[in-house]
Amino acid sequence: MFIFPKVIFITKPMQIKLFLVLIPVMLFSFQSVAQGDLLITPKRVVFEGNKQKEELNLVNIGQDTAIYAISFLHYNMTEDGNFIVIEKPDSGQMFATPYLRIFPRRVTLAPREPQVISLQVRRKADMAAGEYRSHLYFRAEKDNKPLGMANTIQDTTQLQVQLIPIFGLSIPIIIRTGAVNVNATLTNLKMELQQDTIPCLKFTINRTGNISIYGDVAVMYFPEKGNSYQVGSVMGIGVYTNITKRNVTIKLNTKPGTTLTNGKLKVQYLNNNENKKTEVYAEGELELKQ
Repeated sequence: MFIFPKVIFITKPMQIKLFLVLIPVMLFSFQSVAQGDLLITPKRVVFEGNKQKEELNLVNIGQDTAIYAISFLHYNMTEDGNFIVIEKPDSGQMFATPYLRIFPRRVTLAPREPQVISLQVRRKADMAAGEYRSHLYFRAEKDNKPLGMANTIQDTTQLQVQLIPIFGLSIPIIIRTGAVNVNATLTNLKMELQQDTIPCLKFTINRTGNISIYGDVAVMYFPEKGNSYQVGSVMGIGVYTNITKRNVTIKLNTKPGTTLTNGKLKVQYLNNNENKKTEVYAEGELELKQ
């Protein structure tokens, strides 16, 4: 979750109020994504080949009528998987917004009411080959009038702070055009104990090519004796085009009464598109000794 504080100053003679509007933004790794009371399907849109249109399904899963404003944001991904809002594209990054059309840009949803959002891409002949990315942002519109504004304040010199949450979420919209390619490798595999008891696997996903890569990670344990079994997994790990590597940490789960020693860990980075045959992007192994 990313929280962008919006600060509202309200001043009157001999009194000052400070109001913080906190806007959480989430980037999701589930087939359907939800934040606050809004559910969105799909979680991620990729325009490639001859694809020109996509429909997003919104559902208000809350108990009250909600209003959402729809716009675009742009992010840089850090090597630790965090996101930073940016205004201009960095090296190796191109924005998708000049080629996207969306309708409507504002929706009002009653409880359990669905809504379809239409998204269309308009490619241009002079587009450079590669990937263009922007993030579609759904921001809940709230009544931001602070509670108690109409009440008389006895201490007119008091500084008051009120936190007003405004929920929002964003999903990536990607356009791919021309000759594209991507490859991945896994390096720097090592196991560490967090808080002295929790085994964690750390590694780096390295990306080459002119588009991003996105998939799931599965970790299998192969003991010297006995059958192998899965000890960790994470869905929806991406490496966007503004970086060439991403550092990943996965908490490992062992069987009761066992430890991860005298064997090996096998890590696979896989595509997570259920409509395509499973593809292994990259894999690595780590020998474990007592």
